[in-house]
Amino acid sequence: MIRDLPVADRKHVRQAALRLIRRDVPGFTATLLLNGLAAAAALVSPWLLGRIIDTIAAGGTIDLLAAIAVGGALLQLILSRYAEKIGTRFSERTQERIRQELLDRVLALPAATVEHIRTGDLIARGTTDVGLVGHTLRDAAPAVLVSSLQALFLVAAVFLVDPLLGACGLLAPAGIAAASRWYLRRARAAYLEEGAARSELAEHLAANAAGARTIEALGLQDRRARAAERVIERSRVAQLNTLFLRGVLWPSVEVSALLPPVLVLLLGGVLLDSGQVTLGAVVSCVLYLRQLQQPIETILIWMEQLQSSGASFARIEGLQTPATQTAVAAAEPRDDHIVATGVHFAYESTDDVVTGVDLTVRPGERLAIVGPSGAGKSTLGKLLAGIDRPRLGMVTVGSVPVADLAPAQLREHVVLVTQEQHLFLGTVRDNLHLADPTADDDHLEKALAAVGADWVTSLDDELGSHSSGTELGPDRVQQLALARVILADPHTVILDEATAMLDPRTARRAERSLAAALEGRTVIAIAHRLHTARDADRVVVMEGGRVVEVGAHDELVAAGGVYEALWSSSHVEAQIGG
Repeated sequence: MIRDLPVADRKHVRQAALRLIRRDVPGFTATLLLNGLAAAAALVSPWLLGRIIDTIAAGGTIDLLAAIAVGGALLQLILSRYAEKIGTRFSERTQERIRQELLDRVLALPAATVEHIRTGDLIARGTTDVGLVGHTLRDAAPAVLVSSLQALFLVAAVFLVDPLLGACGLLAPAGIAAASRWYLRRARAAYLEEGAARSELAEHLAANAAGARTIEALGLQDRRARAAERVIERSRVAQLNTLFLRGVLWPSVEVSALLPPVLVLLLGGVLLDSGQVTLGAVVSCVLYLRQLQQPIETILIWMEQLQSSGASFARIEGLQTPATQTAVAAAEPRDDHIVATGVHFAYESTDDVVTGVDLTVRPGERLAIVGPSGAGKSTLGKLLAGIDRPRLGMVTVGSVPVADLAPAQLREHVVLVTQEQHLFLGTVRDNLHLADPTADDDHLEKALAAVGADWVTSLDDELGSHSSGTELGPDRVQQLALARVILADPHTVILDEATAMLDPRTARRAERSLAAALEGRTVIAIAHRLHTARDADRVVVMEGGRVVEVGAHDELVAAGGVYEALWSSSHVEAQIGG
């Protein structure tokens, strides 16, 4: 049951942007002020040029005016450079906060959310989307801010020189506003679709790369190629849609920017003949409107970036929406009892895979859940661990719904361990400290010994060794994962094929070591190897999503039911294999 991560709405995105600004008000204010001053300084030269022309026509001297013009240009250069420096620092600090918040949100995602989301979507949000937002904060946002202030000041300056000629300047903002409004109404949805298509493509490529050998072994190349073509086609259509929007916007803005200077020249010529304006005023207005083209082009160039990064920011902020949060239990579980009552569960578009399960797990017991393939064993394990929420019924720990516990609270009570484990970048010690940051080396070594990971002592730097999962192999990575469970010290551990990556002899030794290390804790084993069930206090037998038998190993074998058939079958297979 794969779900898409949510995307934040416009209101949430605005609130997030304001929150980031409030966290660095001095930096934002300094950036805004310096860019405003730089834009104002850029107005000096055209106005002085007009004055110079009129002064020359009147036979006056222009030395002072020329000196002021040079000084204004130098002031603009200094202010612009300093504004760029302050703006870059502000954007880098803000980008750092976005990355940190994203990491915190990903780590705080409920287990049920992580279990069912697209890995490619999460990766794209943490890499491509964050990078795009960071690029916008560093380059696009300051450029658009400066250009917007310049455009505003230039239009105001034309009005101050001559109101009638200034009216011509309004044609540019009016045309650009109309084109931008048309574009912006369509851009958000288009860029969100482009981002979703990009995530799906990343997911598909990652799946093909990870399962390349399986695809080849099963002869699935043609099917996967057709699926890839569909994903690529979706991405292509999404990109063509955004390209069409740009294709309409750019020519419209270009025409809107070029038309006002032409009209000023025509109207200025008429007014000049009638003596209503001076030549210097006409020249100043034309220069101002020609200058207007540069900030407009800058805004145009970066508008696509702003829309694309806005969609990326919405995807990043989507990790903070209610859809990704889990309800926090109103009270702490009062004891370690896990109880499933009338539990039904179904994946999307399927019938129930767990039906009417009633089960009480006694604290401290060893419980094995067995059954044929597809019986619902792993699904029941996820329900007991709070990974999934029942469609009907309830699973509680200490009378509190287990799926309502906050992630950190849940891990104190129940931990699910599967064969799918990961070795994080860093040393062996770093990987073990994920479960207990306060543990000293003595505790770490005891946890490793409990799962039979004596190979650590053969590494060059033992606990301080840097090793990747490829170098260690899946069996050793699995042992480190089991050692983390011991260090986490939950009262209930659910093992779903937790030793499947180990060879049978090592797996048997690790299971015995785990049994000793987890003494006094509740252990629920999803038993695919029935010798695990033989060692359990009780065995729960599932078939067709239902619990059909519950009892000790010897009792169930003597009963001659489903469990006895499974046990006999496993012995026959063992003899054939031997």
